[in-house]
Amino acid sequence: MSRLRTILEDSGENVYTAEFPTIDGAGMARVISHVERMAPWFDAVNATDNPAAHAHASNMAVAIAVKSHGLEPIMQIACRDKNRLAIQADMVGAALHGIENISLMTGDDVTAGDEPETRRVFDMDSSQAISVANSLNSGVYLSGRAIKPPTNFYIGAVENAAAPPVEYRIQRALKKHRAGARYLQLQICYHADRLEGFCQGVAKIAPALHLIPTIVLLKGAKQLHFMNDKVPGIDVPSHIIERVEHGSDQLESAYQLALDQSVHALSQPGVRGLHIADFRHDDTLVRLMKDLGRTARISTLQVQTNSL
Repeated sequence: MSRLRTILEDSGENVYTAEFPTIDGAGMARVISHVERMAPWFDAVNATDNPAAHAHASNMAVAIAVKSHGLEPIMQIACRDKNRLAIQADMVGAALHGIENISLMTGDDVTAGDEPETRRVFDMDSSQAISVANSLNSGVYLSGRAIKPPTNFYIGAVENAAAPPVEYRIQRALKKHRAGARYLQLQICYHADRLEGFCQGVAKIAPALHLIPTIVLLKGAKQLHFMNDKVPGIDVPSHIIERVEHGSDQLESAYQLALDQSVHALSQPGVRGLHIADFRHDDTLVRLMKDLGRTARISTLQVQTNSL
């Protein structure tokens, strides 16, 4: 059984997940370097599926590589690029390699990427894909053909708590939960009131749905401007940008923003941990984990290295 499932379903602990960096080259050495940095702090990491409509090493290849080096993957599957056959093939292929955590999403539109002429697929949406994963767990493909033994997926999805109207987002979360999702990793939210409203609303109608808000570690105001201007679905209030931009040390101001967001998110109903996206790639990640009371653990890769 996955560590992610055990923590969320059977313990009162917070879970910490992270975005595993995209892989474009340097072979397995690149994967190992990232695993060494992340394994002591995170319970699972996202193996992304062409995020922001940019091509990278495949979701399954990265998930298998991460798992083989002792770090638990959450394999994302984006409906944007795949029809129902490919989506089911991804799922069953993941199960073949013992990957249990999956996260289904629609995916950013191709206009967000560097190949905007790409044809969209969208044979099904994220809720439908969640339902398919739930069906595989029951032992049948979408067609009704049996699969033995059934898969054992711990099914997740994503949601944007900041995109108005909040009530609509709450209903989307409920729809995904009813389809079979057990946890939601939430898009970064720079509106504290919207996150509060979303979490409170979900906790009332779907108390068993675990929420994992995203925290982004940034270097400064330039990245906040970029997200506000270029990233669909993200709105950064001017006072947030000014807080970092006018700070005496933008690196420190950006860190304090992330720490404050972390503490606030963890205080919300239904929130069971944090998802970290690290765009600094320095010692700030370790600092944040320690400031949140997280204790590093020895990873499987470290044990293997120390035994040599």
